[in-house]
Amino acid sequence: MIHLLDGSAGTALWAMAEAAGVKKKSVWLYNIEQPEFVTELHRRYIEAGSELIQANTFSVNRFSVERESELSAAEVVTAAVKLAKQAAEGTGVRVYATFGPLPILMEPYGKLSIAETEAAYTELASAAAEAGADIIVLETFMDLRMMEVAAKAAKSFGLPVFCSMTFAKRHRTMMGDTVKKIAQSLETIGADAVGMNCSAGPVEALEIIREFKENTALPLYFKPNSGMGESYGADQFASEIAPALEFVSYVGGCCGCDEEYIKEIKKLL
Repeated sequence: MIHLLDGSAGTALWAMAEAAGVKKKSVWLYNIEQPEFVTELHRRYIEAGSELIQANTFSVNRFSVERESELSAAEVVTAAVKLAKQAAEGTGVRVYATFGPLPILMEPYGKLSIAETEAAYTELASAAAEAGADIIVLETFMDLRMMEVAAKAAKSFGLPVFCSMTFAKRHRTMMGDTVKKIAQSLETIGADAVGMNCSAGPVEALEIIREFKENTALPLYFKPNSGMGESYGADQFASEIAPALEFVSYVGGCCGCDEEYIKEIKKLL
């Protein structure tokens, strides 16, 4: 059975802000300062057919939040999950809290220790679970080591944890991780679904998710963007990813994909 995800949050929220004459800012701030934007975005995706919607938490982490405000990362996550839960109330739509990579590389390439990385993701996952998120999705990761730490931290709160990487050239992450290595590692950790998001657009994304299918029996998470350089329209995007609907479990769109893209995928489903 395939579950329909939603589309982008960041690019969509910035577009809404621009249309309203509101200054572009870190998208997590909209949870606090313009919650009506976030609620409206959730509503659009629910009406388009999304069965799971993402809380506006992707860019939330202690390093980014504390640099720009007096709030804690946990407070922002709580606000975001509550907005999504309110939008989904009575619809049967589930809410997933999504978290991305930290803005600091782990040792030895950066200064972030394993303990600091674990503490950051524990804070996020704890807040998401307490606020009522149904699933935790770790996505757009480029470093398998950071993903492993994040996934272990998230798994300790009893929610399903989906793990999604983003890829560069030759179907490898920026840190050189292969699909096979990623699949094997995340199976061992106990991920409930694995896959890819963002990356280079629907055509190459299809090749990568097929490689995941060859290397794991776990449910597959598939959320490509609308293209890099050359953007794919909603109908073409849907037609390009259509072959994946034969074997993925979760499908949606990443950067550049709005509710029209979700409507086109819904037609295929």
